[in-house]
Amino acid sequence: MTAARKTLGISKDAAPKADAKASFNVTGARLETLKERAKEMRRNPSEAQKALWAELSGSKLGGVKFIRHSVVGSTIVDFACPSRWIVVQLSPEDSNPDVNELQDRKLIEVGIRVLRFSEDEVLERIEGVVREITTELNVPFDKRSARRKAGTTAAPRFDEGAEG
Repeated sequence: MTAARKTLGISKDAAPKADAKASFNVTGARLETLKERAKEMRRNPSEAQKALWAELSGSKLGGVKFIRHSVVGSTIVDFACPSRWIVVQLSPEDSNPDVNELQDRKLIEVGIRVLRFSEDEVLERIEGVVREITTELNVPFDKRSARRKAGTTAAPRFDEGAEG
């Protein structure tokens, strides 16, 4: 039995909130729901996610640790590198580009660097994708500066229990 895939939509009328952090962090029941969904995503990864995880797991890229299907703020990201403030998102062919753009923008607004690839791109040219991720990992990055630019002082929360 296959699980039904949930899709999200966004309202064109919704104005962005003045405080990026206010709309970013979630608590309570919403956070628990996101954690459960992330756990389910770890149990049932796509072929592209499996292939990329094989390259990122075990600190294979210069000793940098990635975690998979992690709750970061109000978003579940495919792969997160908390020490470098980088997330890697994979877009399935049927994904909503408006939702992808909104998720990326919310992450960028709090100082997280986002790399987004299509699942086809990962499956067809994984070496190039890994090279792009490695390049971004090697770019000097100052967390404090990114947070100041984003207008926040507190660090976003990466769900650390999601590496396995």
